[in-house]
Amino acid sequence: MHIHVNGKNIEITDAIKAYVKEKLGKVANHYDQITAIDVLLTVIKNPAATGKYIAEVSCKLSGKNIHVEVSENESMYASIDLLADKLDRQVKKFKDKSLSAGKASIRDVVDEKEELETEEV
Repeated sequence: MHIHVNGKNIEITDAIKAYVKEKLGKVANHYDQITAIDVLLTVIKNPAATGKYIAEVSCKLSGKNIHVEVSENESMYASIDLLADKLDRQVKKFKDKSLSAGKASIRDVVDEKEELETEEV
């Protein structure tokens, strides 16, 4: 898996790259079908603008792309934290959907377990 970090109106330092890779690397531990993660960090230099620090990510999965965007007014690190949390939730949601696609409903799973337990007794 590759994590690409790009910046707009901001210099991407080694510390920011390491922080992004640390935070988004945890997302990759949840689902092994992630092929690439592209991150774009933007700073809006207009003093009247709200949400001056914007972090965007495009996560390429097997069969789907997930795009998440977060804007924060405090700092770039806060934006990266929120971005990692949002991406983590969406990847988990996609993983759960893809794993449960084979079953018609949760009741089918419960019925199968009950049948197995009664056969063992």
